[in-house]
Amino acid sequence: MDKNKVEQAVKLMLEAIGEDAEREGLKDTPARVARAFEEIFAGYEDRAEKHLSVTFAAQGSDVVLEKDIPVYSVCEHHLLPFFGKAHVAYIPDGRVAGLSKIARAVEVFARRLQLQERLTRQVAEALQKELAPKGVLVVTEAEHTCMTMRGIKKTGSKTLTYCALGAFEEDEELRRRVTEMIKW
Repeated sequence: MDKNKVEQAVKLMLEAIGEDAEREGLKDTPARVARAFEEIFAGYEDRAEKHLSVTFAAQGSDVVLEKDIPVYSVCEHHLLPFFGKAHVAYIPDGRVAGLSKIARAVEVFARRLQLQERLTRQVAEALQKELAPKGVLVVTEAEHTCMTMRGIKKTGSKTLTYCALGAFEEDEELRRRVTEMIKW
Protein backbone atom coordinates (compact mmCIF):
# COMPACT_ATOMS: atom_id res chain seq x y z
CA MET A 1 0.00 0.00 0.00
CA ASP A 2 1.24 3.47 -0.83
CA LYS A 3 0.62 5.42 2.39
CA ASN A 4 1.59 8.75 0.79
CA LYS A 5 -1.07 8.37 -1.90
CA VAL A 6 -3.68 7.48 0.72
CA GLU A 7 -2.76 10.56 2.77
CA GLN A 8 -2.97 12.80 -0.31
CA ALA A 9 -6.35 11.32 -1.27
CA VAL A 10 -7.79 11.79 2.23
CA LYS A 11 -6.60 15.40 2.33
CA LEU A 12 -8.24 16.03 -1.07
CA MET A 13 -11.46 14.37 0.10
CA LEU A 14 -11.58 16.52 3.23
CA GLU A 15 -11.10 19.64 1.13
CA ALA A 16 -13.71 18.44 -1.40
CA ILE A 17 -16.41 18.17 1.28
CA GLY A 18 -15.63 21.69 2.48
CA GLU A 19 -13.35 20.99 5.44
CA ASP A 20 -10.10 22.66 6.35
CA ALA A 21 -7.67 19.76 6.22
CA GLU A 22 -5.17 21.80 8.26
CA ARG A 23 -7.40 22.52 11.26
CA GLU A 24 -6.34 20.99 14.57
CA GLY A 25 -8.80 18.08 14.59
CA LEU A 26 -8.07 17.08 10.99
CA LYS A 27 -4.41 17.81 10.31
CA ASP A 28 -3.31 14.31 11.38
CA THR A 29 -6.36 12.56 9.92
CA PRO A 30 -4.75 11.63 6.58
CA ALA A 31 -1.91 9.81 8.37
CA ARG A 32 -4.36 8.12 10.77
CA VAL A 33 -6.50 6.93 7.86
CA ALA A 34 -3.43 5.58 6.05
CA ARG A 35 -2.44 3.59 9.16
CA ALA A 36 -6.01 2.30 9.53
CA PHE A 37 -6.09 1.29 5.85
CA GLU A 38 -2.92 -0.80 6.33
CA GLU A 39 -4.88 -2.95 8.78
CA ILE A 40 -8.30 -2.81 7.11
CA PHE A 41 -6.90 -3.81 3.72
CA ALA A 42 -4.17 -6.20 4.90
CA GLY A 43 -5.78 -8.98 2.84
CA TYR A 44 -4.07 -7.71 -0.29
CA GLU A 45 -0.72 -8.66 1.27
CA ASP A 46 -1.88 -12.06 2.57
CA ARG A 47 -2.87 -15.34 0.93
CA ALA A 48 -5.41 -17.90 2.17
CA GLU A 49 -3.29 -20.79 0.92
CA LYS A 50 -0.53 -19.76 3.35
CA HIS A 51 -2.89 -20.37 6.26
CA LEU A 52 -4.69 -23.40 4.82
CA SER A 53 -1.44 -25.23 4.05
CA VAL A 54 -1.15 -26.15 7.74
CA THR A 55 -3.15 -29.41 7.87
CA PHE A 56 -3.35 -32.57 9.94
CA ALA A 57 -4.26 -36.15 9.09
CA ALA A 58 -7.81 -37.06 10.11
CA GLN A 59 -9.85 -40.22 9.84
CA GLY A 60 -13.54 -40.24 9.08
CA SER A 61 -15.59 -37.84 7.07
CA ASP A 62 -17.72 -35.97 9.59
CA VAL A 63 -18.69 -32.38 8.99
CA VAL A 64 -16.41 -29.74 10.49
CA LEU A 65 -18.30 -26.50 11.16
CA GLU A 66 -16.71 -23.32 12.40
CA LYS A 67 -19.50 -20.83 12.93
CA ASP A 68 -19.87 -17.22 14.01
CA ILE A 69 -16.49 -16.13 12.64
CA PRO A 70 -16.56 -12.31 12.89
CA VAL A 71 -16.34 -10.58 9.51
CA TYR A 72 -15.47 -6.93 8.93
CA SER A 73 -15.04 -5.72 5.38
CA VAL A 74 -15.53 -2.70 3.13
CA CYS A 75 -18.05 -2.61 0.30
CA GLU A 76 -16.40 -1.69 -2.96
CA HIS A 77 -19.44 0.26 -4.17
CA HIS A 78 -19.57 2.96 -1.46
CA LEU A 79 -16.35 2.34 0.49
CA LEU A 80 -18.47 1.81 3.59
CA PRO A 81 -18.09 -1.06 6.05
CA PHE A 82 -20.15 -4.19 6.28
CA PHE A 83 -19.90 -6.57 9.19
CA GLY A 84 -21.35 -9.81 10.43
CA LYS A 85 -20.26 -13.40 10.64
CA ALA A 86 -19.24 -16.29 8.47
CA HIS A 87 -20.02 -19.95 8.98
CA VAL A 88 -17.66 -22.39 7.28
CA ALA A 89 -18.35 -26.12 7.00
CA TYR A 90 -16.41 -28.80 5.17
CA ILE A 91 -16.19 -32.56 5.00
CA PRO A 92 -12.54 -33.61 5.29
CA ASP A 93 -11.08 -36.19 2.97
CA GLY A 94 -8.10 -37.27 5.03
CA ARG A 95 -6.82 -33.82 6.07
CA VAL A 96 -8.17 -31.09 8.36
CA ALA A 97 -7.01 -27.51 8.81
CA GLY A 98 -6.34 -25.95 12.17
CA LEU A 99 -9.49 -24.13 13.29
CA SER A 100 -7.72 -20.78 13.51
CA LYS A 101 -6.57 -21.25 9.93
CA ILE A 102 -10.16 -21.28 8.68
CA ALA A 103 -10.85 -17.98 10.45
CA ARG A 104 -7.62 -16.57 9.03
CA ALA A 105 -8.67 -17.57 5.50
CA VAL A 106 -11.97 -15.72 5.99
CA GLU A 107 -10.04 -12.68 7.20
CA VAL A 108 -7.71 -12.69 4.18
CA PHE A 109 -10.66 -12.14 1.83
CA ALA A 110 -12.61 -9.85 4.17
CA ARG A 111 -9.67 -7.44 4.43
CA ARG A 112 -10.05 -6.29 0.85
CA LEU A 113 -12.59 -4.15 -0.96
CA GLN A 114 -15.39 -6.65 -1.34
CA LEU A 115 -18.81 -7.75 -2.37
CA GLN A 116 -20.33 -10.12 0.15
CA GLU A 117 -21.21 -12.58 -2.59
CA ARG A 118 -17.62 -12.68 -3.83
CA LEU A 119 -16.22 -12.96 -0.29
CA THR A 120 -18.41 -16.01 0.38
CA ARG A 121 -17.35 -17.73 -2.86
CA GLN A 122 -13.65 -16.90 -2.40
CA VAL A 123 -13.59 -18.53 1.02
CA ALA A 124 -15.36 -21.65 -0.27
CA GLU A 125 -13.11 -21.97 -3.31
CA ALA A 126 -9.94 -21.49 -1.24
CA LEU A 127 -10.96 -24.30 1.12
CA GLN A 128 -11.91 -26.54 -1.80
CA LYS A 129 -8.60 -25.91 -3.54
CA GLU A 130 -6.28 -26.14 -0.55
CA LEU A 131 -7.94 -28.87 1.55
CA ALA A 132 -9.51 -30.95 -1.26
CA PRO A 133 -12.45 -31.87 0.99
CA LYS A 134 -15.52 -33.82 -0.07
CA GLY A 135 -17.52 -30.61 0.15
CA VAL A 136 -17.55 -27.03 1.41
CA LEU A 137 -20.40 -24.80 2.56
CA VAL A 138 -19.85 -21.14 3.45
CA VAL A 139 -22.68 -18.94 4.73
CA THR A 140 -22.06 -15.24 5.36
CA GLU A 141 -24.52 -12.91 7.04
CA ALA A 142 -23.75 -9.21 7.24
CA GLU A 143 -25.18 -5.78 7.83
CA HIS A 144 -24.12 -3.24 5.23
CA THR A 145 -23.76 0.35 6.39
CA CYS A 146 -24.43 1.50 2.82
CA MET A 147 -28.00 0.33 3.51
CA THR A 148 -28.26 1.38 7.15
CA MET A 149 -26.70 4.84 7.32
CA ARG A 150 -27.51 6.12 3.81
CA GLY A 151 -29.90 5.34 0.99
CA ILE A 152 -32.80 3.25 2.21
CA LYS A 153 -31.65 3.46 5.89
CA LYS A 154 -32.90 0.05 7.03
CA THR A 155 -30.92 -0.52 10.23
CA GLY A 156 -30.70 -4.13 11.28
CA SER A 157 -31.35 -5.60 7.85
CA LYS A 158 -28.95 -8.41 7.00
CA THR A 159 -27.81 -9.97 3.78
CA LEU A 160 -27.17 -13.73 3.68
CA THR A 161 -25.07 -15.37 1.01
CA TYR A 162 -23.92 -18.94 0.66
CA CYS A 163 -21.72 -21.01 -1.55
CA ALA A 164 -21.98 -24.81 -1.64
CA LEU A 165 -19.38 -26.95 -3.37
CA GLY A 166 -18.95 -30.71 -3.77
CA ALA A 167 -21.12 -32.83 -1.46
CA PHE A 168 -22.92 -29.75 -0.13
CA GLU A 169 -23.89 -28.73 -3.64
CA GLU A 170 -25.14 -32.22 -4.50
CA ASP A 171 -26.88 -33.24 -1.24
CA GLU A 172 -29.79 -31.03 -0.18
CA GLU A 173 -30.31 -32.99 3.07
CA LEU A 174 -26.67 -32.50 4.07
CA ARG A 175 -26.93 -28.78 3.31
CA ARG A 176 -30.11 -28.53 5.40
CA ARG A 177 -28.55 -30.42 8.30
CA VAL A 178 -25.57 -28.07 8.44
CA THR A 179 -27.70 -24.94 8.11
CA GLU A 180 -29.67 -26.23 11.11
CA MET A 181 -26.38 -26.62 13.00
CA ILE A 182 -25.56 -22.99 12.21
CA LYS A 183 -28.81 -21.93 13.93
CA TRP A 184 -27.94 -23.75 17.20
